Amino acid sequence: MADATTAPRTSRVRSWWGWGWADAHPDDAECAAMGALLPGALARPLPIPRVADLDIGRPAVEPPHTLAHLVTADPDVRAAHAMGKAYRDVIRALRGTPGRIPDLVAYPVGDQDVTELLEWACDHRVAVIPYGGGSSVTGGVEYRGDAHRAVLSLDLTAMDRVLEIDADSRSARIQAGVLGPALEDQLRPHGLTLRHFPQSFEFSTLGGWLATRAGGHYATVHTHIDDFAQSLRVVAPAGVSDSWRLPASGAGPSPDRFFLGSEGALGVITEAWMRLQERPHHKASASLSFTDFHAALPAVRAIAQSDLAPANCRLLDGGEAALSGAAQDGSAILVLGFESATAPVKARLAQAVDLARAHGGRAAEPSGAGNAAGAAVGAWRSAFLRMPYLRDGLARMGAVAETFETATTWERLPALVDAVRTEVGAAAHKATGHPATVNCRLTHVYPDGAAPYFTVLAAGRPGDEVSLWDDLKAVASDVLHRHRATVTHHHAVGRDHRPGYDRQRPEPFALALRAAKGALDPHGILNPGVLLD
Repeated sequence: MADATTAPRTSRVRSWWGWGWADAHPDDAECAAMGALLPGALARPLPIPRVADLDIGRPAVEPPHTLAHLVTADPDVRAAHAMGKAYRDVIRALRGTPGRIPDLVAYPVGDQDVTELLEWACDHRVAVIPYGGGSSVTGGVEYRGDAHRAVLSLDLTAMDRVLEIDADSRSARIQAGVLGPALEDQLRPHGLTLRHFPQSFEFSTLGGWLATRAGGHYATVHTHIDDFAQSLRVVAPAGVSDSWRLPASGAGPSPDRFFLGSEGALGVITEAWMRLQERPHHKASASLSFTDFHAALPAVRAIAQSDLAPANCRLLDGGEAALSGAAQDGSAILVLGFESATAPVKARLAQAVDLARAHGGRAAEPSGAGNAAGAAVGAWRSAFLRMPYLRDGLARMGAVAETFETATTWERLPALVDAVRTEVGAAAHKATGHPATVNCRLTHVYPDGAAPYFTVLAAGRPGDEVSLWDDLKAVASDVLHRHRATVTHHHAVGRDHRPGYDRQRPEPFALALRAAKGALDPHGILNPGVLLD
C-alpha cells in the first residue's frame, strides 16, 4: 500500500451561473455572431448576471458552534450552489431567477463531519443536497419546494485525496469529492489511471460520477463508472454502509449497485475503492464518412457486435459533423479510436475500418499529423469540450441550445431518431415560429443497442425560455417513452427526468425504493424530490 499526496489547487475562478471557467465564456461579440445564425434570437446578448443583483436573504438557520468552522453563508458561495449547469439553470441565472438559494454551504473534511452535519439537519428539518462539482444537467443539486425549514448544500470537494493504492489489485481508495483532473494527477506518479472521462471531467467529482452512474469516454465495454467501482462507503442518517472489496460476488443483491445512481437520496458517498488501469501507451484513431446517419448504423452495429472493443466509436449525423467541423457536406462521420497499455492497436483499428468499409464507409487514412482522419478526429474532440460554453453563449441570446440522451435497442433506434427529430423539431417550430435544428450522435454502443445523444437548437421565447424548454423536454420524453427508450443513459434522473423515470421503473421496484428511502433517511432530508417524492 502507498499513501498518495494531495493535488495542487487551481486559482482559476469558476462561473457561478454557467458552465466551467468564468474566463472561457464567449464574449458579447461572439454571442451576437452565434445569435445571428438563429432566426428569432435576441438582437444583443443578455448581460452576465451578478450575485449582487440577487435577493439573497439571511440563512433561516445557524449551525451549532461545533460545526460552524465547516459552514459558510457567503452569498457568492450560496449562489454558486443553487443550481446545476443545465440550459434551464443557465437561463434562470441570466434572468435573475435562480430558484431556492441554499441557506448554508458546508465543506466536510471527513466522514465524522458528514455524520454530524446529517444529525444536525435531521434535528432541525434542514434539507441536505449532496454536491460534488455541481455539473448536474437534470436538476440534481437544487431544492424545489417548501417542506423544509432550510437548505444545506453539502459540498464534498474538500474530501479530495487518494488515500491508498493497492498496486497488486490495481485499485485505490479515493475520497468522493476529488475532481477529475486532481484524481488523475494523484494517480499519474504510480503509472495508473481511472480513465473515466465524461464531458464534465474537469468540473465533476468521483462521488458525483458514482451517485449518477455517469458515462465516460469509453464507447464500448466500460461505458459507465459502475464498471470501475469495487466498493463504496456511504454515510446515511441511519448509519454507515461500507461494502467489502471484492473482484466479484454472488452474495445476494449488490450493496454497491444499491447506491450507484442513488443521487444522494439514500446516503452520501464519501469514499470508494476503484479499479484502475495502466496508462495507455498505444493509441490509434480514424474517421469514416457515410452518406447519412441511417446508412452508417449497420457499420456501427457490426463493430459493436465484434470483439474489437474500440475505446471510441462515435457516430455524428450531418448536423453534428458540421457543428464540430468534422465535415461540411452533410455526411455522417464515424470516429473510431483504440488504445492499450500493453500492445499495439493499429491492427484492431484496421479491422474496424474494414468492417465499416464493408458497410459503405469511406475511410481516410489513420490519424496522424496533417491528414483528413486526424483533422476530423481533432475537430470533433475540440468541439466536444467547447460546446457547453457555446451553449451558454446562445442562452445569452435567448435561444434554446440544449442536449438530452437516451439508449435503445438496434431495431428501435432508426424509428426513435426519426421521431425525435420530427416531433421535437415540429414542437419548437410551432412554439417559436422559426425552424429548429435537432442533431444526433451516438456516444456509446453495445452489442444490443446504442445511446443516441440529441442536440436541440431553436429560437427562444424572450422572457419565457424556461417554459419553452420544459415543453420541448416533455415532447422528447413522450417520444422516448413511446419507443421504450430510457429517460437517461448517463445524465441521471434528478428532478427534471422524474416524470419519465416514474413511468419507466416497475412499480414493485418503486415500492422497494420508497421503503429503502424511509429506512435510511427517516426524516426525508437527503436531496428531497430526487428519484422519489
